Amino acid sequence: MASLSNLEKRQLERLLQMGGGYVLNFSNRTFVEFIQDSVNRNISDARYVIGSGSKANLLRGFWQTEGNNLVGRVIAALLDYAESECRVAADDKDLIAARRTVGRLLQDSPVPELDALTAESDKRDFETVAKAIREAIERNEPQAGLDRLHTFTIKYVRALCEGVGLAVSRDKPLHSLFGEYVKRLRDTGLVESEMTFRILKSSISTLEAFNDVRNNRSLAHDNPILSYEEALLIFNHVAASVRFLRSVTSSLEAQTKVTADQMMDDDIPF
Repeated sequence: MASLSNLEKRQLERLLQMGGGYVLNFSNRTFVEFIQDSVNRNISDARYVIGSGSKANLLRGFWQTEGNNLVGRVIAALLDYAESECRVAADDKDLIAARRTVGRLLQDSPVPELDALTAESDKRDFETVAKAIREAIERNEPQAGLDRLHTFTIKYVRALCEGVGLAVSRDKPLHSLFGEYVKRLRDTGLVESEMTFRILKSSISTLEAFNDVRNNRSLAHDNPILSYEEALLIFNHVAASVRFLRSVTSSLEAQTKVTADQMMDDDIPF
């Protein structure tokens, strides 16, 4: 449930013109399409239906069911629509208050580095896995997304290794691939401190243990599911590691490009 105060709800209801069951100038069809496009949710789903099932009640049901971050994203999209399509003035006091509410809601995410868990390539299966991970966190159910997180991590580390010319095969385990990549980072001087190297090196054994979590404590099989707090710890550890690796990889790619350009210059016979 989103942590909207009674005052915030009243401000939003006035602003979004929710009296009489409406939401702004949406029809039933365009309202469903708008929410689907904004956050990939079916607002007419039974879990959001309260009272009459009107558009306004569906939105209230959404507020009652979903967490702060997802509700914040929906409200932000509706505010933008209200301002651009329904002539709500930028200095409207309810709009200004609602923008502050959105800011507060969007700051609340159980995995602060969630944006790092995006597909590394345009392959559909990679994006499908990344989407499933985001949806698990948006529902605040990290334990339900552990198997997808494991798949994502394998795909991501394989992509990193392929990007620097390391041999990748399906039978090479995740921790071995990651160990080879960490060594490459160390050899190229992109890991500057001994502490950073040790943190990354410790992640090799951590990722090895991730295999057991995936096989025995996730929805990959008929398993007893890991606790919420432990699943959240795993998500945050992996997301923080991926964020750091994305930053370092950008530097490695830039370094590789400079080296390649210099080699091409050396080949020019004049």
